[in-house]
Amino acid sequence: MQSGGRQAEAPGRGPRVLVVGGGIAGLGAAQRLCRHPAFSHLRVLEATARAGGRIRSEHSFGGVVEVGAHWIHGPSQGNPVFQLAAKYGLLGEKALSEENQLIETGGHVGLPSVSYASSGVSVSLELVAEMASLFYSLIDQTREFLQAAETTPPSVGEYLKEKIRQHMAGWTEDEETKKLKLAILKNLFNVECCVSGTHSMDLVALAPFGEYTVLPGLDCTFPEGYQGLTDCIMASLPKDVMVFDKPVMTIHWNGSFREASAPGETFPVLVECEDGDCFPAHHVVVTVPLGFFKKHLDTFFEPPLPTEKVEAIRKIGFGTNNKIFLEFEEPFWDPDCQHIQVVWEDTSPLEDTAPELQDAWFKKLIGFWVLPPFQASHVLCGFIAGLESEFMETLSDEDVLRSLTQVLRRVTGNPQLPAPRSMLRSCWHSAPYTRGSYSYVAVGSSGDDMDRLAQPLPSDGKGAQLQVLFAGEATHRTFYSTTHGALLSGWREADRLMTLWDPQAQWPEPRL
Repeated sequence: MQSGGRQAEAPGRGPRVLVVGGGIAGLGAAQRLCRHPAFSHLRVLEATARAGGRIRSEHSFGGVVEVGAHWIHGPSQGNPVFQLAAKYGLLGEKALSEENQLIETGGHVGLPSVSYASSGVSVSLELVAEMASLFYSLIDQTREFLQAAETTPPSVGEYLKEKIRQHMAGWTEDEETKKLKLAILKNLFNVECCVSGTHSMDLVALAPFGEYTVLPGLDCTFPEGYQGLTDCIMASLPKDVMVFDKPVMTIHWNGSFREASAPGETFPVLVECEDGDCFPAHHVVVTVPLGFFKKHLDTFFEPPLPTEKVEAIRKIGFGTNNKIFLEFEEPFWDPDCQHIQVVWEDTSPLEDTAPELQDAWFKKLIGFWVLPPFQASHVLCGFIAGLESEFMETLSDEDVLRSLTQVLRRVTGNPQLPAPRSMLRSCWHSAPYTRGSYSYVAVGSSGDDMDRLAQPLPSDGKGAQLQVLFAGEATHRTFYSTTHGALLSGWREADRLMTLWDPQAQWPEPRL
């Protein structure tokens, strides 16, 4: 392998571009580049047998369920995923209504239809609403520390706990009610862990928390599955662009690589795949999840990444949020029920006792969303984040099903409740090319780290320009953790390359 030297771009032929990863960031970049005549030499290398990445819809239970991305967060005019989905005709009437687009949720999860306590009684929804109002007003306050030079405490979790202690001083109810209030708040902390994709809100940095931007619009789903969106983008690409089952092992950059089919031409980058295939290129857009980066930091780039980029990858948080789908022959919930909350009465956000995962992993489960009924079955979707979620992945289907059947019998107070007839779950932490769900700004990191992750290589700007570019949700400072952040990051890197090759062109805001 030769290295050193500058790239010699073949005039008139246009650059060779490789996109690593076929999630929405990679597909968005590819679709944008394919529309420009200069980029006819383009390949997307996808490690698995399917496109979509963390967007993954599966036909199951006689319908479609979302194993990955679930909602469009903030479906309104400023959201490119919403606009693209609307253009492709993938959304229902309600989601497209102007009324839906104007609703301001503040990014908060709505109230449950019913709340069950671990002793088998229903929790007063008035009490749940009171605690949710307190909790989300405190969450809104945490977003006000953005300009603070120094924050004490350093994490969102510690700030919330401090404020809750102050509020508790004014609680006048009996001890039992106070304990129940704390248990409801513990559930809301766990909900926020799912939203943030973290094990604990103590891991989420307070000062940058407000940088995450919430778009207006009531979160909506795709009636036929989220994957319809990535399928439409993929269908718009020339047929030979996508290469499946092609995991990349090492990206060699800052080199001078040759290829027999292009005598006299040198390429600054060589992408080496696990099967031994090598692809020389002028530019590589890397869109792999941050969890994969963290796992393969020492071997994925040669020469290694600059120190500041390595530090950014290490510091930004990346956690796990999984779903567990339970299929029932008959619903045990009311026809208008949409969201079932589960409150464990012996828990409190103010206590850091960590029981054995084996015995209590299911206590991190926040509850269940009722999916629209399928033809012959009724499905609940439970959410669980953090180390408990990762532990759940190590259990057998039978173990998970048994535990959740016991939980449902316990909280509904019905020991005869029929067991679910089948189950499906996501396992994002053990997925080898993902290693988790999505990113968050961890204590010790900031939005600057996301910007550092997004910076192309080589970073000195000398030598060959824009050899390695970076996209994906973890590279978007204000929309990290979202599909729209991922899509915008792919467009951003495509525009960067188009500007390099066609500097006279005036690129508009990302177009559809």
